[in-house]
Amino acid sequence: MTETDLLIIGAGPYGLATASYARRLGLDCVVVGDPMSFWRDHMPSGMLLRSPTSWHLDAVGELTFEKFVSERGLTPEGVSPISLSLYLEYCRWFQERSGIAVQRNFVRNLRWTENLALPFAAVLDDGSEIHARRALSATGLTHYRNIPEDVASLLPRQKFAHTCDFVDFSGLKGKRCAIVGGRQSAFEWAALINEEAGADIHIIYRHDTPAFTESDWDWIDDLMDRTRERPGWFKELSAGERDGIYQRLWGEGRLKLEPWLQPRIQGDNVHLRPNTRITGARLNGDGSVALSLDEGSSLNVDQIVLATGYRVEVAREPYLRDPSITRRLQVEEGFPVLDSRFQSSIPGLYFTGQTATRDFGPFFGFGIGCPPAAWIIGNALSR
Repeated sequence: MTETDLLIIGAGPYGLATASYARRLGLDCVVVGDPMSFWRDHMPSGMLLRSPTSWHLDAVGELTFEKFVSERGLTPEGVSPISLSLYLEYCRWFQERSGIAVQRNFVRNLRWTENLALPFAAVLDDGSEIHARRALSATGLTHYRNIPEDVASLLPRQKFAHTCDFVDFSGLKGKRCAIVGGRQSAFEWAALINEEAGADIHIIYRHDTPAFTESDWDWIDDLMDRTRERPGWFKELSAGERDGIYQRLWGEGRLKLEPWLQPRIQGDNVHLRPNTRITGARLNGDGSVALSLDEGSSLNVDQIVLATGYRVEVAREPYLRDPSITRRLQVEEGFPVLDSRFQSSIPGLYFTGQTATRDFGPFFGFGIGCPPAAWIIGNALSR
């Protein structure tokens, strides 16, 4: 049995960022997970990131992405847009420079005990246990695939997959593919499928085609500074003020497509179908699917990809289903209710990243939130 002051569950960007700052503060912590596994295994290898090179993981601003590329004789301009492979390399570099050792196991069950000194007991997939004074959930998007029932109910189950489960496009050579969704990920998958497989691609979405215009993320910097200075400010806003921020972020992240995507989806084999819905589907004898569309047409495809994003439902986290946790964890709209230090209704249990967006703002679903989240959580723990 291992004992620690802090158990960090998850080794993605938010978990690594918090572990780095916790170590800097002299806190004993154990990180459990497979470093960057979601990014490595559930995103296509040729993907490009939307984030600017100024975004990084370090709460104190030393081990930045720009420092990482500078050490390699590169410039921020020369590596923009950032490739997934380069970002993964940066995260490995950050982990090594921070001295973070990750225990490559998965937490099977977390429970709250009566032990006041070490109230959290985690059982790992190998049967071993870790007992901790505090615990941080930093598991990212792994369990939050959004598969809309109104779409999934129409489709043969074996013929559709969420984007995070469909990242190998080699099987689409000479095939026909429908992508459901019309935001950045849908067009990103279309561009990569076009380049890697040359498939016949139909992008089906319920709205106008977003503009191919560079997004402006600079305005979020001030909000991150405000979060460090006064944690919890977002939760104190009126509903109208919060909605204004959501709408601005929606405008940048959802109503725009990065301009470097546009030339990559040109060609007679890529078909945009805006303001269109699927109304029915039938499995053909050759294994293909006949899709009926609301504008009266139909098309046959071999594979359907749902680019429908993610939706937090903390109850989906398999390790958070012990009654000792579920009875005490306050949840609203699928999110854990957090105080101004990212702490849940269970003292000592913290949440970060996407699960914190309800109380801290939508920007914590992006990498820019890693440093302020690590800063706030680390300082709260060090007290």
